[in-house]
Amino acid sequence: MTKHVVVLMGGLSAEREVSLRSGEACARALEGEGFRVTRLDVGLDAPQRLAELKPDAAFNALHGRFGEDGAMQGVLEFLRIPYTHSGVLASAAAMHKQIAKTILAAAGVPVPAGRVLTRLEAAREHALPRPYVLKPVAEGSSFGVFIIREDQEHPPQELSRADWSHGETMLAERFIPGRELTCAVMGDRATDVIEIVAAGGGWYDYEAKYAAGGSKHILPADLKPNVYQNVQELALEAHRALGCRGVSRADFRYDDRPNGSGELVVLEVNTQPGMTETSLVPEMAAYLGLSFGELVKWMVEDASCDR
Repeated sequence: MTKHVVVLMGGLSAEREVSLRSGEACARALEGEGFRVTRLDVGLDAPQRLAELKPDAAFNALHGRFGEDGAMQGVLEFLRIPYTHSGVLASAAAMHKQIAKTILAAAGVPVPAGRVLTRLEAAREHALPRPYVLKPVAEGSSFGVFIIREDQEHPPQELSRADWSHGETMLAERFIPGRELTCAVMGDRATDVIEIVAAGGGWYDYEAKYAAGGSKHILPADLKPNVYQNVQELALEAHRALGCRGVSRADFRYDDRPNGSGELVVLEVNTQPGMTETSLVPEMAAYLGLSFGELVKWMVEDASCDR
């Protein structure tokens, strides 16, 4: 059994606070399962600290850039420390939304139509016919995301601010009306499907994701059996197409309005889903009969290097 686990948390991205919460929850659960745990708030000295600690495995609870995009995975590969979640290539591909969409589309996974442009271009004129969505091409937790409504005359001017911190490249996508669904993959098995309903009928933004009461999770989602199975199959196909391992989570939009298109698309694949008290993957695992401690124990036992 792996004895000493370093939990990587915090980090340098905009998702630092979420990562600290995920990391602390995972660290406590691993201690409850009998592991010796070191909490590492990741900074520029992380490679040196990891080399000194020589853990048996690393639980990667980082979110966003430098932790979820292949950078930390590369450090762990170099140090030959087994780690949770996906490897370098899958992490980098999934984090870059346009690259991920290209891979998924080539594998036959439906994705929304869109285009890539700079943030200043997106601020000058509408990128697509309204309504549409604007999002940073490599960011998470809904940071920097805008829903452009049909009656919104001008693009979001926040994009032209000097203190904009979410990257220079944006992805514009056609807005898909309907329901927000999500499904995880654990190893080679798709979990059950959750429908997410944001409080007040809004969209699933940062507050809806992480604030207590910010959203309601319907598990299992009330879907026709063939649609439910299709969501699970697509989550598994997306996981495999990107080369993910361990746990991933695919997010969907499903247009089942009375006069809707019936369209079901994958919005993105999260290679390191949140592990906070309001997060989705622990809820899915609990529905399968796995406690939070059992989930994180399985993830550590599944840890490996790409090499």
